[in-house]
Amino acid sequence: QVQLVESGGGLVQAGGSLRLSCAASGRTFSSYAVGWFRQAPGKEREFVAAIRSSGHITYYASSVKGRFTISRDNAKSTVYLQMNSLKPEDTAVYYCAADQDLQTVVSASEYNYWGQGTQVTVSS
Repeated sequence: QVQLVESGGGLVQAGGSLRLSCAASGRTFSSYAVGWFRQAPGKEREFVAAIRSSGHITYYASSVKGRFTISRDNAKSTVYLQMNSLKPEDTAVYYCAADQDLQTVVSASEYNYWGQGTQVTVSS
């Protein structure tokens, strides 16, 4: 059982940066894989990035690879998404999700625990 609270969203100009945080409850958070997903108006929810419980293995969507970095601090029970070189097409509601022992960390349907979402808007 884990509960997730996201923060760090906001309005930024193209080329700027934001860092999203996903703070989790629960003593067993360090054993959870965590993913970031986003959903823009009229579009399906899409995978952005994920990190295994150890923090040693990460995954990125091709659209964000090289610009976004996912990391975790298990001592703080927090996962971060550093977003650089932001583009207007990055505008969406961003969600973090977590679960244990996932085989497919890039699939939203695999996760049982979700945050409330945080709005990221990138202006041109």
